[in-house]
Amino acid sequence: MATLPTEFADLEPYADWCLEFERERYAKRLSSSMDEMQAFYDAAFPRLEAAMAHLDRYGLDALPDEERHLLWLCYSLVNVSFPVEVWRQPYVPDSGAARMDVVIEPAV
Repeated sequence: MATLPTEFADLEPYADWCLEFERERYAKRLSSSMDEMQAFYDAAFPRLEAAMAHLDRYGLDALPDEERHLLWLCYSLVNVSFPVEVWRQPYVPDSGAARMDVVIEPAV
């Protein structure tokens, strides 16, 4: 399981959201209950500004492992924000059986 910087040890229970690839984050979102996503969101969202300030101390191409895990956790938070804040469900509303598969990851 991924470890986070010491300052963010309170988010360790959500380390399973530290997923490197968007495809993994999307699959995790779809396989999670709304209660699980809400708990993650409630714990991580108030820490987002502090996480960004912490990560800004490093170059993106020189992140230590723990900071990289924190960045991935923030990516997952973004991934669950619409389901939690707006849709109240893991899937995009009115999308039927449509799915999205990322074939190329963004260059970050």
